[in-house]
Amino acid sequence: MNYQGKRNKPKPPGTLKPAAVSERMTGAKAVVRSLEELGVTDIFGMPGGAIIPVYDQLLDSKKLNVILVRHEQGAGHAAEGYAITTGKVGCAVVTSGPAATNTLTALADANLDSVPIVVITGQVGASFIGTDAFQEADIVGASMPVTKHSFLVTDAQEIPNRIAEAFHIAATGRPGPVLVDITKSAQNEQMDFSWPPKFDLPGYKPAGDPHPKQVNEAANAIYAAEAPVFYVGGGMIRAGASEDLKELVEITDAPVVTTLPARGAFPDSDPHNLGMPGMHGTVGAVGALQRADLIVALGTRFDDRVTGQLDSFAPRARVVHIDIDAAEISKNRFADIPIVGDLAITMKALVKATKKVYNEGGPRNISGWWRYLNRLRDTYPLGYEDTGDGMMAPQYVLERLSAIAGPDSIYVTGVGQHQMWSAQFIKYENPRSFVSSCGLGTMGYCIPAAMGVKVGNPDKVVWAIDGDGSFQMTNQELATCTVNNIPIKVALINNSVLGMVRQWQNLFYNERYSHTDLATDGVQFPDFLKLAEAYGMPARRVFNEDEVDEAIEWAMSINDRPVLIDFRVSKDAMVWPMVAAGVSNDELKYARGLAPEWEQDV
Repeated sequence: MNYQGKRNKPKPPGTLKPAAVSERMTGAKAVVRSLEELGVTDIFGMPGGAIIPVYDQLLDSKKLNVILVRHEQGAGHAAEGYAITTGKVGCAVVTSGPAATNTLTALADANLDSVPIVVITGQVGASFIGTDAFQEADIVGASMPVTKHSFLVTDAQEIPNRIAEAFHIAATGRPGPVLVDITKSAQNEQMDFSWPPKFDLPGYKPAGDPHPKQVNEAANAIYAAEAPVFYVGGGMIRAGASEDLKELVEITDAPVVTTLPARGAFPDSDPHNLGMPGMHGTVGAVGALQRADLIVALGTRFDDRVTGQLDSFAPRARVVHIDIDAAEISKNRFADIPIVGDLAITMKALVKATKKVYNEGGPRNISGWWRYLNRLRDTYPLGYEDTGDGMMAPQYVLERLSAIAGPDSIYVTGVGQHQMWSAQFIKYENPRSFVSSCGLGTMGYCIPAAMGVKVGNPDKVVWAIDGDGSFQMTNQELATCTVNNIPIKVALINNSVLGMVRQWQNLFYNERYSHTDLATDGVQFPDFLKLAEAYGMPARRVFNEDEVDEAIEWAMSINDRPVLIDFRVSKDAMVWPMVAAGVSNDELKYARGLAPEWEQDV
């Protein structure tokens, strides 16, 4: 199937007509029928001994498009990219043992970033469980700490129920990954299939409507605040509540900071957006949180990369914390006004309550707060130094990519310096346009995730921005892209080193560069142009700034296959601003050795 053209959007789960009252079939066929009834259209995976019965039935499906990956970890990350950008549940199907354990990294990644995916694994026959049979692994036990839920299915009759429950759990409440492990004996057994199945999920009650009293209290707190800030997390993207956020900002005139997974939740072009907070955040965003008297946390979890040393984070701020997961409330930072609720519902309620308070009380003047924030923004804008080695500045490459590819493209990153530069120097206007491994920080995420993004968004331009270290972990999925006509565009930010680790070695380990050089005697292996050629991809290498625009436009013109640009950039380029791990955000450096002059009185 060619992923350039339009494809029919799958129906959401629960909208398909029920199947026949009862039909006799194997458990393997029941797996396929269940996926079809749930509206699944795309699956990423690889067959093997314990999942062969399911793959045999997939061959006959007219509704399920199966994409054969080259590594099971890639299947999981592809399902993640698909889910993040479509809002649907991503799906991967792999076999037992090492195949199942290969998905654990993707499951852990999805768990920390609240990404709804379902991974279906094969398992040895029920009678062999516990015998150390060939390719047996307790994947349910192994996955429990890194999934929202895990099922073991040994009875074919349970298959429709467990799969339907898995998709329901993944998509509802705080989204997350679910694993369904199905024994080969259950796949081969006969069962009576009927649809829809009945759920059996005692105790599973996702949050919905917020408490009205708490919402009204939050609205009054926003009105009373002299230095408020909206601290927006990835939950805003998952909830699809960005339009309500825009309305709330219009009412209140309050600034917004967007965390790494929330890039695009609020337009960068809006002057209320101060950028990304935290370890590599803008001075304006960090200063807003540190000097605020009220933080309204929306779908975020006060991650250490945002707060820095927790005891010194936002010392004078009261906190309104809204999250669908009650476990996050006051986990890291005490919430003065805790609100547990679905953010999509809660944002509408908060907009309504805030509008009422402002209409009754009249306009609020927070111009003094804005004068302070604008001084920070104007005095310490994002920027970068010229490189001393004559190589290109990676930040320049990403600025030009943003200008040429534009805000309607989707940008997927690996993990490292290039990830932070992509968050800083690409301008995001739309939700679901930035995809990255944020909580787990998984190197190797980029290429398979970008593949999944393109499958789910065939009409979008998808740029995979990767580092040469991260890229070498999973680039085998370029074969999957070539074979399946999935035309992602790869921007390789190639500095020949493990850049983020090298930056820490430079700053904190007396420039002792231990095992971070990816080149030998100045020669890098492999030659990425030859590697691209082996994958059937057009590719080119760029050394100079005056070649950058033309190379990007060249890549934009190729839409029938994946394409790669090897941007050779300086290994000495660093990510600034920076807050060192474990120290106060007040100790942020906006450049080497340079700290902003914080004003204590706002």
